[in-house]
This record gives sequence, C-alpha cells and structure tokens, in this order.
Amino acid sequence: MSSEVAVSGASPTVSASSVDEKNVAEAACPPRKLQEARSTRGDENTGQNSAHSSPNQSRPNQSRPNQSRPDQSRPDQSGLHQSGSSPSGRSQAGGSQAGGSPTGGSQSEGNQGRARTSGSKNGSRSERVLYGALDLGTNNCRLLIVEPDGDGFKVRDSFSRIVRLGEGLEQSGALSEEAMDRTIAALKVCAGKIRRARVGRVRCIATEACRKASNGSAFVRRVVRETGLRFEIIDGQAEAELAALGCENLFASSTQAALVFDIGGGSTELTWLQRDGAGPLEIAHVASYPLGVVTLAERYAGPGEYEHGYEPILAECLTALREFSQKISDLDQVDEIQLIGTSGTVTTLAAVHMGLPRYDRQRVDGCIMQMSDMMAVIYDLRQKSRSELAANHCIGVQRADLVLAGCAVMDALYQVFPAERVSVADRGLREGMLMRMMRRDRRRSQYRARRRQKAKRHGA
Repeated sequence: MSSEVAVSGASPTVSASSVDEKNVAEAACPPRKLQEARSTRGDENTGQNSAHSSPNQSRPNQSRPNQSRPDQSRPDQSGLHQSGSSPSGRSQAGGSQAGGSPTGGSQSEGNQGRARTSGSKNGSRSERVLYGALDLGTNNCRLLIVEPDGDGFKVRDSFSRIVRLGEGLEQSGALSEEAMDRTIAALKVCAGKIRRARVGRVRCIATEACRKASNGSAFVRRVVRETGLRFEIIDGQAEAELAALGCENLFASSTQAALVFDIGGGSTELTWLQRDGAGPLEIAHVASYPLGVVTLAERYAGPGEYEHGYEPILAECLTALREFSQKISDLDQVDEIQLIGTSGTVTTLAAVHMGLPRYDRQRVDGCIMQMSDMMAVIYDLRQKSRSELAANHCIGVQRADLVLAGCAVMDALYQVFPAERVSVADRGLREGMLMRMMRRDRRRSQYRARRRQKAKRHGA
C-alpha cells in the first residue's frame, strides 16, 4: 500500500516542458499534501498495457535555461515547436528498433493515436488529451506517452534508446559531435511519435550531461531546429524531486523515513523523506552528486577486461554519501528507513538476481529485494570480465562497461544507509513529470468549473 507524500519547506520554483513556441515555464506549486495515485502502464518492450502505479509531490527548482513565466498553455497545445512540420508528419529517423530497456537498443512502439471516450447515446465521441514526457539523460533517451485514467494513466506508447550523450564529457567538458548526432537521431523518433499520436501536453527535460557541458545550451537549441522539441535543462534538485514523485506509490504506509536514490548516467540524486507523527511523508532534504555511471566509468575504469575501477569509485561515493548523511543527521532519528532505487543499476541487479533470461519490466518493477541478496549479486559481478558481463542478457554490451560503476554507488549507499531491503522501481522522472502535468491540469479544470458554476448562479 502506498503512502501520501507532501513537500515541506518553502515553495520551490518550477518550469514545465516546452509546450509551445514561447517555451513558457510552469507556475510554482505550493507545498501540499498529495494524494495517492494509481495508474496502468504498458510494458515498454511490447506496448501492451500492464499493471503499474504512479507518484506524489510538489515542485523543484529548475535550471536557468528555460525558466520564465507561468505556463499559459492550454491542454490541447503540442509540445513541439512547429517549425514547418505537421502534427501527423513522419519521423525522419523512422521507427524504433527492438531491444530491452536495460540492455540497450530502442523499445518498440505501443498503441498510438489520441485517446477517445464514448460520448452520448447517439454515438458522438469526444477526444481526450494525451500527455508525453521525454527524459534526456547522460546515457538514455526515454519517452512515455499516456492517457489519463482516473488518478493515474494508461500507456499509449513508449520509447527508450541508449544514446550516451555524455560520452567523453568527463575529459573534454563538452558534448561530442558523435554523441549529439546519435541523440538527435533518437529525438527525431520521439518527435515523430509525438506528432503521430497528436499529443496535447508534453514536457521535455535534459539533465546532468546538458547541465555540465559547455555546449549544453547550444545543443538544446540545435534540438529545437532539427526536431522541433524544446527541452529545459533542470537542476539536480528538480531531478531528485521528480524521481521521488515518480515512485510515490511504492512508499509503505508504515514508513517513517525513506531514501529515494536515482543512479543516473551523469549524476546520482538523493531524496530524503520523513513523516511527522501520523502526517504524510514530507521531503526533508534533496541532493545531487556528479556520481553517474558514465562519469565514474570514464574517470576511473581502465581499458582492460577487469579494470572496472571499482575501489576508487567506491571511495569517492562513500565520501559524498557520508556528507549527505551528515546533512540529515539533525533530522529526527528513525529505527528503520525504506530504500527505493530508481535506475538502470538497481533494476539490472534485480533482474540478474532473479535469473531472468532477459530483462522483464513487469517482473522487476515494484519488487522488493533483500540488500544481502543485492550485495551478493554485486560481489559476483565484480569477479567477471567485461565480456562476461556483456554476455548476460540483463546487462548486455551497451551496459557492460557501466554496470560495476553503478554497483559501487549501490555498495556505498548500503554502507552509509544499511537498510535490510530495497524497493526496486523501473519508473522515475517521466512518471513524475506526467503526474505533475495531469494533476495541474485537473486543478485548473476544477477551478474553471467552479467559476462557471458561480457565474451561472449569479446569472440566474
């Protein structure tokens, strides 16, 4: 059973996705208790609907590049900058390739098209707005298109591809031409899916690679020119809170304190939540550290089959996480915390532990692992060469040189926060973005309905 979550402290500023040519920013959401959410989402590998849940929270500080005014957009506006391409235009990059989420490649298309609901008895039908969330990370490009369904949503289409946008960033300080070209190709697929589905509300975010790169903002402008997609570069606090929001229904009702961690390609985000008595869980502290698997692997791993750089990665992670632990030491002590991991690292480790022949999101998402089992998997993987890691279908060639960097972050987390279990989430930023957009639009609709009712009463 999930637990309600609230955000404590001052109201943070927020920005919404590029929903029109002005790329306006979303109004800040005040701290408030958020309701438990439910959703049904499709298996990203097949496009078929499967049971899935959603998240809870308020809003974070966003990065400089696309902040400004409150969002003036209407729900029927596209998230694409209309640079001569029609809503039904085909993607220049063509369709997606087959492949599992953790092992690379692209995920297949699901059901497309704008959702319709039954209307009156004479058979008239009304259109329902579809929502889209696009997360461009240091390693992955991931899109989710959904239809609102009660307090949650149903997946209509999805896409994921390993693009390694941050490849070489640790050494050069800039995004390489090859990495940007790969990413643009994937984003053209996403733009085509958004147009063909006639998605009404879209948010596109870029994270650590674009935050850190000297040419990150220039790349975002190039994306607009070549794909029509407008990205905002969000800061680490925003990323951490959205990841926690995407995992909200995994919080146990008995949880007194929880730590949500997101081990990404360029950074690791931490969100500490705590309950005050019988009240809801509240976000008490968030942090973002440049401890992503791509960054760490490039910094410490060598060219040899067994040169994973595990020990120096572990040492750097321990320093950062002990610093985070000190920052929350003034909070009320609790007997036990709930660990929730949302990242390719934790989902891959869960899949390997289950002995799956290939990654299966429906088996992994929402499962609970004993930390002793996860550490046993990490110990076993540390003994393997890159070739042996690549041979595991839950890891694959594209993650073989990164998985042990993530394992070292996980090892450090366990040493600093020795919980007995970890909840595994194959969800996060995209789900957080979607729930926030839908809840905001729902509040707007309710406000407008009250205004109409009030005006009708006064008119009568």
